Amino acid sequence: MKNSPTPPEDRPTLSPAWTESLRLFEADLVRRGAAERTRRAYGFDCSQFALWCTTQGFEPTEVTTRVLRRYAQALGERDVVPATVARKLAALRALYRTLREHGVMPANPADLVPAPKKPQKLPRVLKADEVAALLDRIPQITPLDVRDRAIFELAYACGLRAEELVNLDVHSMDFDAEEVRVEGKGGKTRIVPVGEAAVRALARYVERARPALETDRTQPALFVSKSGKRLSTSDVRRRLRVWSKRAALQGGAHPHALRHSFATHLLDGGADLRAIQEMLGHSSISTTQIYTRVESARLKSAYARAHPRA
Repeated sequence: MKNSPTPPEDRPTLSPAWTESLRLFEADLVRRGAAERTRRAYGFDCSQFALWCTTQGFEPTEVTTRVLRRYAQALGERDVVPATVARKLAALRALYRTLREHGVMPANPADLVPAPKKPQKLPRVLKADEVAALLDRIPQITPLDVRDRAIFELAYACGLRAEELVNLDVHSMDFDAEEVRVEGKGGKTRIVPVGEAAVRALARYVERARPALETDRTQPALFVSKSGKRLSTSDVRRRLRVWSKRAALQGGAHPHALRHSFATHLLDGGADLRAIQEMLGHSSISTTQIYTRVESARLKSAYARAHPRA
């Protein structure tokens, strides 16, 4: 389905009440430390809902659980996939939580709207030898190569999200303690240990490559582009695609695949699930438990291949 925006000439004008509600919500997201990408996504979803309500004649305070159910049904009829509907409902729950906290609404009508069931999809996990082939394939000759090796060694060593990688500053890394300070989702800070291979790659980058890329000594970013600016998440994804092709990785690799591989390999090695939760920065253990399903699927596959009466 194409989510093409409504042409400007056909787009209804939002009422002052809707405009103020969206402004309150944006300010609340900033106050809570939500990432810019999250604010953009939630803002888009809530603005889309506000436009729909305007065409239906509903002001923010007139929205009920029934109205929200109608909206979810309308999305389904337009073939919006369940994961997207769930995301939009999550945005609306957050919007109405803000309106309730500001006394605009007596209760949150979105709390009683269940999200559609999403098909359980296990994350893509690279085998340990695939990760080794990927990382060892990155030479440490040019400054950009040295930088890329440091980025992906750190991503795998610590299970960092792409956004967390690019938000690291030079002072985030403590070489003496062999740990990195990470600013995660919602402004939550965590300290993650860094393995020796990643420490070596980072030391080489900081000592040799970063000075060659640096154009502004006041730039705090740990990972910088060839023009000396902070890298973006799209830069990280693009560079990983390049090295995945060179390593002939079937299906390629995404930064999140390195994060999933980090967690799964720790679990394989006997690490405690709570410790993995802390290192990943998950607020709930239930999010981390998906890796036990990955492990279970792997064991079943091994059993099916090896047991004579499987």
